[in-house]
Amino acid sequence: QVQLVESGGGSVQAGGSLRLSCAVPGFIFSSNSMAWYRQAPGKQRELVAHITTYAYTYYSDSVKGRFTISRDNAKNMVYLQMNSLKPEDTAVYYCNRAPALANWWGKGTLVTVSS
Repeated sequence: QVQLVESGGGSVQAGGSLRLSCAVPGFIFSSNSMAWYRQAPGKQRELVAHITTYAYTYYSDSVKGRFTISRDNAKNMVYLQMNSLKPEDTAVYYCNRAPALANWWGKGTLVTVSS
């Protein structure tokens, strides 16, 4: 089982910013596209953004233009820079490969955006 560790969540007001981080074991980092997902209360988990091993990126329409996914190959880290946050961005954020594997889910990091 792979253990992914997310961090960087918190509480911010609408319009604020946060940067999420995900530590990925080195033996899998270089060969996998990685992604951020989120699950809001009462909703299904959804894909937010993903980044390939060649650093091509994809964003869901709801975050395009506000969020930026990146990867640091030297540190085996994946980041999600979130700007112009909205209350509807409130969720637990997870990283996983793209597509996700069931036994790779970590505990996530909670992001709360107040209006």
